[in-house]
Amino acid sequence: MRQFLRKLFLFSIGFLVFQSCKSFKTENLGTGENHSQIIDNLYFSSKNTDYIYKSQVDIYDNQLSGILIIKKINDDFHRVVLTSDFGNKLFDFEISQKDFKLNYIIPDMDKGMVKRFLEKDFRIMLREKFTSDKMFTNEQFIIYQSEENKENYFLYFDKANELLTKIIYTEHGREKINFSFEAKKSIFADEIEIAHKDFKINIKLNQITENMQ
Repeated sequence: MRQFLRKLFLFSIGFLVFQSCKSFKTENLGTGENHSQIIDNLYFSSKNTDYIYKSQVDIYDNQLSGILIIKKINDDFHRVVLTSDFGNKLFDFEISQKDFKLNYIIPDMDKGMVKRFLEKDFRIMLREKFTSDKMFTNEQFIIYQSEENKENYFLYFDKANELLTKIIYTEHGREKINFSFEAKKSIFADEIEIAHKDFKINIKLNQITENMQ
């Protein structure tokens, strides 16, 4: 654990000197038009569902695996818990779009950079509502753009099944994080992948059970 944290720190320092992430060009998305609408991400919206995934986190040549449980505990907060394959708790936090309450994290992960990475990724993934400013259309997707300051979220909905398949997060016109979803219905994503463009970080989540009530 300490080894990959050192690698992550050194890589982030190097990235401040030379940014390698590519520019994100909206002209490649398709036909665009001004559009004002609230767009929903319902994958983690049910209070009656325990979202349970087999998880794998790849950071450089290091791998962490375990069981990730996500529960919506009220209108604003989700609780996120990761345990190891042996049942040991790795982290436990509650998160909303404004707040982040860390209940527990193992000492080796108790670093500012790691906590910021967890907070950012899960806040985007669990966000339920985006205000769309513009809409793009191409042969496969309807893409909604939501802009906040210098941050943009691009939500890709597949025309064939009308399900959210991807969220691309950008800052200052550069692609930062790519969230990919595979789902059969709008309230539960069976597979999720989170890929960072400026760090060698990749998270894969695969459904273990869908506990719907």
